Amino acid sequence: MMRSQFYLLLLFIVTSCQYQQPEPPKANKIPHELTIHGDTRIDNYFWMNQRDSKEVLAYLEAENNYANFVMKDTESLQAKLYHEIKSRIKEQDESVPYFENGYYYYTRYEQGQEYPIYCRRKHSMDSVEEIILDVNKLAEGHAYYQVSSVSVSPDNQIAAYGVDSVSRRRYTIFFKNLRSGQLINTKIQNTTGNAVWANDDQTVFYTMKDTVTLRSNRILRHNINQVDASNDVEVFNETDETFSVSVFKSRSNAFIFINSNSTVSNEYRYLDANKPEGNFSIFQPRERGLEYSVDHHTGNFYVLTNLNAQNFRLMKTPVTHTLKRYWKEVIPHRNDVLLENFDLFANHLIVYERSKALPQIRVINLSTKAEHFVAFDEEVYTLMGSHNPEFNTNRIHFTYTSLTTPFTTYEYNLDTREKTVLKQTEVLGGYDPQNYETKRLWAKAPDGTEIPMSIVYRKGIELNGENPALIYGYGSYGNSMNPYFSVSRISLLDRGFVFAIAHIRGGQEMGRSWYENGKLLKKINTFTDFIACSEFLIEQKYTNPQKLFAQGGSAGGLLVGAVANMRPELYLGIIAQVPFVDVVTTMLDETIPLTTAEYDEWGNPNNPEYYFYMKSYSPYDQVKAQNYPNMLVTTGYHDSQVQYWEPAKWVAKLREMKTDSNKLIFKIDMEAGHGGASGRFKPLKEVAFTYAFMFKLLGITQ
Repeated sequence: MMRSQFYLLLLFIVTSCQYQQPEPPKANKIPHELTIHGDTRIDNYFWMNQRDSKEVLAYLEAENNYANFVMKDTESLQAKLYHEIKSRIKEQDESVPYFENGYYYYTRYEQGQEYPIYCRRKHSMDSVEEIILDVNKLAEGHAYYQVSSVSVSPDNQIAAYGVDSVSRRRYTIFFKNLRSGQLINTKIQNTTGNAVWANDDQTVFYTMKDTVTLRSNRILRHNINQVDASNDVEVFNETDETFSVSVFKSRSNAFIFINSNSTVSNEYRYLDANKPEGNFSIFQPRERGLEYSVDHHTGNFYVLTNLNAQNFRLMKTPVTHTLKRYWKEVIPHRNDVLLENFDLFANHLIVYERSKALPQIRVINLSTKAEHFVAFDEEVYTLMGSHNPEFNTNRIHFTYTSLTTPFTTYEYNLDTREKTVLKQTEVLGGYDPQNYETKRLWAKAPDGTEIPMSIVYRKGIELNGENPALIYGYGSYGNSMNPYFSVSRISLLDRGFVFAIAHIRGGQEMGRSWYENGKLLKKINTFTDFIACSEFLIEQKYTNPQKLFAQGGSAGGLLVGAVANMRPELYLGIIAQVPFVDVVTTMLDETIPLTTAEYDEWGNPNNPEYYFYMKSYSPYDQVKAQNYPNMLVTTGYHDSQVQYWEPAKWVAKLREMKTDSNKLIFKIDMEAGHGGASGRFKPLKEVAFTYAFMFKLLGITQ
């Protein structure tokens, strides 16, 4: 479609005064034919991918105006909710310090400030504080500001950090001299933000992104004595468009690794960190279907791999013999336990496992081979390792949380098994976890599979089917949706809501097969699992279809979008955040970020089998003339993961096709990307808007 044609057609119809009549925007229909495999799709809203065109910007502005109009009567409620949630947060706060190379590092927040202050103290927390970065000052004049990956040189003198001020996840790396407090006149643009130091205190390795697809594809080497980074040496270029690359350093500080990663394969390269100008060696050449990750301990590499092990196993091999034929088993494969990750310390191996949808930490003494588990008693919880950069230690930090327990950081003695609470996130306003109940429920999918759910509600509710409820899901990329505490969620629970997380297939809560059975040509299991969980909540009298909401973001937005097409009558409302809804068109466009790297997640629609299967569930392609629930759709104009035009097109088609008079609101953050607004408190306004949308439909005014 030529740009000139836009000027000959009416783009949309809106009232001349946006607050006089509640007329939704009507997007102009410009048919665009998309033909492949003998199948033609007519995309009437294809033109919306013209970023920065005045037609697109006008349409998005009209949608925002309409959203504000529909929600205008909730503005005081939104303000109340925002201040209510914010009042529970301790504004002047500090993270638990971690020790690294002679310094204690931590971040702190000051009263009324949006961003963290990165600090350190030498040898002891009683020493004088050194401020590394005050992000509040750096963010002045920016609508969005994100600092990523602060890393300090081995001699503790230079800090490297990444900055994204657009929300496109393209970071500029800066360097700061911590002795003088001055910035070095070097800016490295279009990176992931992460800089990895070699042991010479002068060399860093970093990852560049393709300027079009934003794929992380190149590793370069920079010497901080050179101001101009244009002559930095490329040490690796990943030419396979289905792979992305990253760089990191072993906890032992002995090696620097490059990881080439695809959905189903890995290939690592390694380099002596004392010889940064040397050549990287391949650890084990890539093989389709072979996944592995690597870390170093004294004379061995440890390898977590799916080699003949669907749920993964742990191997080790001498540093002189890295090919898989030399790998020797340390922890075998188990059908009922997923081996998720591991950490190596001087005398201990820490293994992170998942069994029956619950995480567990396994501690192994490398000398005696004695082992034990770190255990907790709650029925539903999350357990994860914290940042533990020191290699020579017998004490680690880990974090525990549940739907009722605020984030709690423990120090754990690996030898004595002593657990010490270092900090629990303080919830102001008198929060008492004893007022709430959390449990594990199991719903049955159409194929008989038992699907776990984590659920929380305020004690004393009656199971009479009259409670409002919100069910959340994701179910993609093998990402497990861990139950965690949320200060915002209290505002739902205290108003009688039941909150549930559906641990549907496509995640890894129940092992690797849980993921394999929710991807590619089994993707529809993800949606039917979620529907089964929703039906279970209704059958068990937790709620009813007139009070049940479904929420998901990104690939979870695809989930709720598909469910809205399949079973709209189950829900009063759908909340789709930055939703991936135009699956077929996106996966056919290799210029869009993530497309080529995700063929093994969704399938390659250039293959007709995948094309037609994908089309059968793609929310945009499956919009039909039927009643839909009330819907709130959100996006960020600068989103690099799911382009803004996907939800924009979807909303326009829904407005055209749906046969009901239910609310359909499309809210676009013109200053943000995939993760929403930056800062500590600004995102709470988005939460307040979402809650107000649900409360409005339920008639809750306070």
